[in-house]
Amino acid sequence: RERYIFFVSCNASVWGTHGVVLGKGTVYAEVTVSLVPGLQSNGWSIHVPSEATGEIGQAVVLPCTFTHPHKTYDRTLTTIWRIKEPYDGMVVFKCITHSSSDLCKTAVSYKNKYKLIGNPRHNNLSIKIDNLTWSDSNRYFCRVEFSGDLHDKYESRTGIRLHLIAAPRIVNITIGSNQDHTFRAQCTAEGEPLPSLTWTGPLFSNATSAASLNHQITKELHYLTHDGKYTCTAVNSHGRAEGAVYFYKFKAASGSLILILMFVALGIKVLALLVILGIAVFWRAGMCRYLFAFRPFPVSASLLCCTKARIRPRSPQLPV
Repeated sequence: RERYIFFVSCNASVWGTHGVVLGKGTVYAEVTVSLVPGLQSNGWSIHVPSEATGEIGQAVVLPCTFTHPHKTYDRTLTTIWRIKEPYDGMVVFKCITHSSSDLCKTAVSYKNKYKLIGNPRHNNLSIKIDNLTWSDSNRYFCRVEFSGDLHDKYESRTGIRLHLIAAPRIVNITIGSNQDHTFRAQCTAEGEPLPSLTWTGPLFSNATSAASLNHQITKELHYLTHDGKYTCTAVNSHGRAEGAVYFYKFKAASGSLILILMFVALGIKVLALLVILGIAVFWRAGMCRYLFAFRPFPVSASLLCCTKARIRPRSPQLPV
């Protein structure tokens, strides 16, 4: 409801008995007028709900209907939706229809998320917003413009407040170390209303701390001491979610055991190297014998290197 104050002046005369004028002057009066948004005396009105609710990741419809003083209108009509504030807010959707037989062609659709589902020719400017994100939580204002000789424009002043809800979701769950070489587990979840976080684990007796920012909450589990599975559970009125991490501490072995393990590993490597060298030598010798036994052509000098000691030149035969 809006209130407007006007000052009205008029000339007045005060008459006495027998038609005698007692005085003349100007009278000022203060008049207060209250207007309810959506109800206008000139035939214009816009009807929108004060609030709407949508779920993260889903779609929501923002309804908007209007009336105008013209019986018929077949000229260009423009539909506009803004956010944050009326008249000067950012335009997130705009479409234009040039005649009653023409569809409303989209000129602006921020991030391609906005779609007209109403029919402006039937006084309906309702839109749908797809794939809601946290940034879509805002106040929305619808506006209609009649162009041409009439050039009438009208816009909602109060707008629609879009509230978002979301079931819990585990955003991150990790295990890290502190400066004093102890360990901690950290769980971050989001949702609306803000979910409550609970840690469970083996012999659970660890201290916890929590911090929240916007639609996210983080809870830390201090000084992990026992091995095993640690579970983080997030709950709000729209559902629950769980995430888990596994924590195991590796105990340091004694110095003598470490030396033994090192020598064993070194011995295995040396043994493997000797086996490989032996296989290579035997394979080379066997390959040379094979070539001399089954050579269909004269063997080059390079292939005789491996069996030079076994080949003896024939002594020249003396003529008889």
